Amino acid sequence: MSPQKNEKDKEKKQVLLRLSQTLWTDLAEWAEDDFRSINGQIEYLLTEAVRKRKRSKRREEAKKEQE
Repeated sequence: MSPQKNEKDKEKKQVLLRLSQTLWTDLAEWAEDDFRSINGQIEYLLTEAVRKRKRSKRREEAKKEQE
């Protein structure tokens, strides 16, 4: 990983997020199970979702190139 990307990853942006009480409770329980804060859990889930999306896009592009 390049040093520049690592520096960018350390920069945090604040985001206002409104969640239903039910979702908040579910996330809090999940975060506790994974030994994370709720913010850490949300960041983890969003990071994983973005990684999966990027992989999916790369697979689609590779599939199109093979056709």
